[in-house]
Amino acid sequence: MKPRRPAGRSRYPLSLRRRPVRWDRQQPTWRQARPALIAEALKRAEARPSGNWYVVGARRDVRADRPLSATVAGQELVVWRTADGRLAAGPGVCPHLGAPLADSPVRCGTLVCHWHGLALDGGPFAGWEPLPVYDDGVLVWVRLDQVGGEPPTRAPAVPARPRLSRSVAAVYTGVGICEPEDVVANRLDPWHGAWFHPYSFVDLTVVDTPDVGGVGEDGFTVDVSFKVAGRLVVPVRAVFTTPGPRTVLMSITEGEGRGSVVETHATPLGPDELGRPRTAVVEAVVASSARPGFAAARAAAPVVRRLMTAGAARLWRDDLAYAERRWLLRSTGRFPG
Repeated sequence: MKPRRPAGRSRYPLSLRRRPVRWDRQQPTWRQARPALIAEALKRAEARPSGNWYVVGARRDVRADRPLSATVAGQELVVWRTADGRLAAGPGVCPHLGAPLADSPVRCGTLVCHWHGLALDGGPFAGWEPLPVYDDGVLVWVRLDQVGGEPPTRAPAVPARPRLSRSVAAVYTGVGICEPEDVVANRLDPWHGAWFHPYSFVDLTVVDTPDVGGVGEDGFTVDVSFKVAGRLVVPVRAVFTTPGPRTVLMSITEGEGRGSVVETHATPLGPDELGRPRTAVVEAVVASSARPGFAAARAAAPVVRRLMTAGAARLWRDDLAYAERRWLLRSTGRFPG
């Protein structure tokens, strides 16, 4: 049974599935999930410019006493806040004798190497050179021109979000044995949602897709219900787009939480000890609602963030396995897509 298109905000945030369909009785989606369509959308996403910006973590993880540690394409990085509150970023290898700056403390905005006391205030010093860094209010980006090899931009292309002062934002980070394209391809296959994640999604229908060989914005429009408990669900309409080569944006356009977004960013980390590629998934969920009761959710933001992160972690337990399987088949010449 095709789910009803979600209407505007109803009186109650939850709906009751009156004729629930069992998992094994739902409509198969393998004919609609055409490999050529997914591959074309992925190709067009990868052709979009990034300005050499990479998401390295959550803004909230930049603490006052220690730096945020990150790795991009095998390069160690550190990010911290200077005495005047600005973000500073640069190599995570001390230029003196190679100490890991990620293990060094921050004192009054200065990163102090714990091997010999070389102190960095964010500016060039003793062979250490800073890198461009950007704080978008939720995530931290670092620009690596030698890695990206594109014409650099002054700032990353941050997707549109609801106003943060009226939202709750949570960030999940996970790591998989795959490449960024495998993570992006997972998100450009919305048809797997109700089959692969029945604990979270039901009544999923992809109602619009980009044309193979077309031009312009790629967009997958999906009607789906988020499962709450039993037959209680939240029906929405969501649109998946790719604003950058390593970013997939899911925007709620109709139904409860209209305007909320889920940003999935894939950052290459470099090879593991076996030479296999590793990719970090940094996913920002920015939830908003016009309902008066949402103010209570904002007041309980620390608890709500933990619940949001746990939900994302459960989904990515499966989706990273999906991405890892895709990379394994590609790397051995067995991928059928």
